[in-house]
Amino acid sequence: MDRNKILEALSTIRDPNTGRDLVNAGMIEDLKIEGNSINFTMALPSLNHPSKSELIFQSQGILQKLFPGVDVNVHVAAKAPTSSPPPNSQTSNIKNIIAVASGKGGVGKSTVSVNLALALKKQGLRVGLIDADLYGPSIPTMFGLQGKRPKVQDIDGQPKIVPLEAYGMPLISMGFIVEPEQAVVLRGPRLAGIIKQFFNEVIWPELDYIVVDLPPGTGDIQLTLVQTVPVTGAVIVTTPQEVAVADAIKAVNMFRLPNVDVPILGIVENMSWFTPAELPDNKYYIFGMGGGDHLAHQSESKLLGQVPLVQDIRESGDNGKPVVLDEKNPASMAFIKVAENTIKQVEERNANLEPTKIVQVQG
Repeated sequence: MDRNKILEALSTIRDPNTGRDLVNAGMIEDLKIEGNSINFTMALPSLNHPSKSELIFQSQGILQKLFPGVDVNVHVAAKAPTSSPPPNSQTSNIKNIIAVASGKGGVGKSTVSVNLALALKKQGLRVGLIDADLYGPSIPTMFGLQGKRPKVQDIDGQPKIVPLEAYGMPLISMGFIVEPEQAVVLRGPRLAGIIKQFFNEVIWPELDYIVVDLPPGTGDIQLTLVQTVPVTGAVIVTTPQEVAVADAIKAVNMFRLPNVDVPILGIVENMSWFTPAELPDNKYYIFGMGGGDHLAHQSESKLLGQVPLVQDIRESGDNGKPVVLDEKNPASMAFIKVAENTIKQVEERNANLEPTKIVQVQG
């Protein structure tokens, strides 16, 4: 059995999601030939990749046909494709940076950010979370970490921040630095400095994704983000209501400015319908219908999912136990679907678009 022949055979198999072959896409790792056995790891965007079984069976079949009687052992690992940040940057250990944005407040953007991050982690990926909503940080409450403070560690003579951790996920927030009731009064330059600190002065481990919960609107923090790090793509949160969609399109257009040019991964429609606990099969469209689809069409992207307005989501956020962690809760599945579709969009984005670059914005 020859290693090159094995890789040549595996290179004839293509991932149906991207059209790329397994070898050139970097999906074959740790290939070993031991006696009559071929062992390798198949690195997929998530452990629940829709074509996982198909790709495993194809790999085993083609190698057993090439080498009759051989044992083919395929191990599966979750490994996100990278959008190739600069190799010497502070974020070179973070493969993909996902900005979660909205045009206006009150649409549940932080709820989506928290549950999306944890849902990505449930796919077997390494995920972190940055609360960039400096004026109204809500991440400490949603993780039950009110009053907690990050530690500072000396690295090569430089003080670095150790992120706090919740449910096995590293995270940082302005809410870990100021008192819960303290008003944050900052001008543009100081806002920019804090965002840069969250990326460059925090000891982030190797991550497949980092989710950035942005404040509403299109201001200093959004511009600082795209000037500081290579943003893989943006997830836009809206409700079905026309007022929310009209504001959300402004957030879309900011990311699509020629000198910003951050891909829109998709739209999350939050509060799509109201379902009372005692009537789980009933749907009441109190904010209207179709807003998410309309925004997806306007932004030339996809609807990543619809999240219902249910009491459990609100209670779980207030109690520090995000609803996606409760596998028996129907609302959890809505966020899992959003995560699965986000992974697919990132995979397609990284396969078909140029590597992300830090944006150069003048003025």
